[in-house]
Amino acid sequence: MASHPIYQFYAELSDFTPKIWRRFQVSNHITPARLCYIIQVLFEMEASHLMALEVPLESGNIFLRFEIIDEYCENFHGPHRDVRVFDATRGNLRQLGLEVGSRLNFNYDFGDDWWVMLTLEKILKDKDLPTRELPRILNGAGHGIVEDCGGPGGLAKLARAFGKKKGADYKQYSSWLGIKDLDINSFDLDDMNFRLKKIPRIYKQVYEDHLIPTKRSCDLIDRKYLGKSQQ
Repeated sequence: MASHPIYQFYAELSDFTPKIWRRFQVSNHITPARLCYIIQVLFEMEASHLMALEVPLESGNIFLRFEIIDEYCENFHGPHRDVRVFDATRGNLRQLGLEVGSRLNFNYDFGDDWWVMLTLEKILKDKDLPTRELPRILNGAGHGIVEDCGGPGGLAKLARAFGKKKGADYKQYSSWLGIKDLDINSFDLDDMNFRLKKIPRIYKQVYEDHLIPTKRSCDLIDRKYLGKSQQ
């Protein structure tokens, strides 16, 4: 049973239209790092880059920033921001003191600079909900990102190319991704819930244990279970 309170978030990919968004639930007992892995799965990110979760304090000028602390990685937050860095693998969401309406910012791939903005919509209890059902997604819209495409601007260009299905850009993107079709508006609720139960643990192994995903894990991430690779 879900003995811990459940946090319901609304999450939206920044700087892209049409909106790509998700509404999902997690236990408040998970680490900030696990929330990051869940967000990655929800938005088609593949644990290939650095990431951070930011929690703005009430003043709006100070940010708590949760990262995977690695002595070999530089700190990438802006020099003119008051940022307090913490280990994302320690503690849990409950300890962040979040309330309904609290906002969080998730940053992935500091080169392409993807941002997902989250709002805590509800804090609820459901003792009849089996713990194994969390995390779960309730609804959403849009495909998600495409790795290394150049951020929101690159994704928009890619979406236009696949919408036309002709021209130099389409040929280039199709060859690069190894696919002929990509519907940026596609969203499969059942498939996403299936992935939420399987993939976060793989991403934990990548970031925290520094393990290279097995072929079986890569096939899962690439949706080989559907009979073809999809981005």
